[in-house]
Amino acid sequence: MTEAIRLGLLRLSDAAPVIMAAETGIFAAHGLDVSLSIEPSWANIADKLGYDLLDGAVMLPPLAMACALGLRGRATAMVVPMSLSANGNAITLANAWQPVFCSGAAGFRAGIAAAARRPVFAVVHGFSTHDLLLRYWLAAAGIDPDEDVELTVLPPADMPASLESGKIDGFCAGAPWGQVAQAMGVGFIAVRSSEIWRDHPEKCLALRADFAAAETARTQSLLAALREAAALCADPNGRPALAALLAQQKYLDLPAELIERSLDRADGGPVFDLNFPVPEHARWFAAQMLHWNKMPESALPMALALYRPDLYLAAGGSAPARRVELFCDGA
Repeated sequence: MTEAIRLGLLRLSDAAPVIMAAETGIFAAHGLDVSLSIEPSWANIADKLGYDLLDGAVMLPPLAMACALGLRGRATAMVVPMSLSANGNAITLANAWQPVFCSGAAGFRAGIAAAARRPVFAVVHGFSTHDLLLRYWLAAAGIDPDEDVELTVLPPADMPASLESGKIDGFCAGAPWGQVAQAMGVGFIAVRSSEIWRDHPEKCLALRADFAAAETARTQSLLAALREAAALCADPNGRPALAALLAQQKYLDLPAELIERSLDRADGGPVFDLNFPVPEHARWFAAQMLHWNKMPESALPMALALYRPDLYLAAGGSAPARRVELFCDGA
């Protein structure tokens, strides 16, 4: 009997395609038995991939690179055959920062410099889109992310409470956790990631390379199923039903109304129908990791080889009909 495909995910709105495929029978319709593993942190997912406790995961591209390169934990050969979401993150600040933030970049920079201690900003992982986008945003305001502030790592679900307690001054996380902080009255969304880089790649499907190589047929069926699920998630008419699905206790365990707001593309919510794994996106992530001394230059070829559009095309996917927007276009 064929063992179930083991996929890891966090409690985030942009895990929607995997949840949709599991809950609506799309995986089963493609002949797949898929077991979802809800994890508390990205570190858990990376470790379980490294020790062959997961076959794949809804993943952060920089973390997939770090796993493949052995930059955190056991080196684990990975492939990224599909993008699952774009946009969807937000930088949320404690309410006390609103006056200086609203005074513009110079005022915010001055407020950072005048603080009694270095402000603490949380990201979901040291190897994450959140970390790289937050660093870019801070640097664009003249704030050195390594000297002027302190960056720390927290699971996204812990961030609103940490903001409320004063443990952190702000955070960058995926939906719906910025909206949760606002609903709690403990912070405000300062900037959405789509305002930093419009339609930036966010979560991807990352698979262990040995699984993808040994399970060619099931890998192709998995990609086809997730492409079908992503199309359903992208339908604005299906947003209430999708929010209700994600609101279940075993997934986000949050009010459906709040989740539905976090899915609004017009408000910076995740985009689910940009699924082609664009090699230029891998190059941008790798270049930023080099810039911030998060990987050695010698690792660049292996990092770029992680993205596998050939697998996506072999599974019936197609290349983008329009030119893919790179970072410089949306910055």
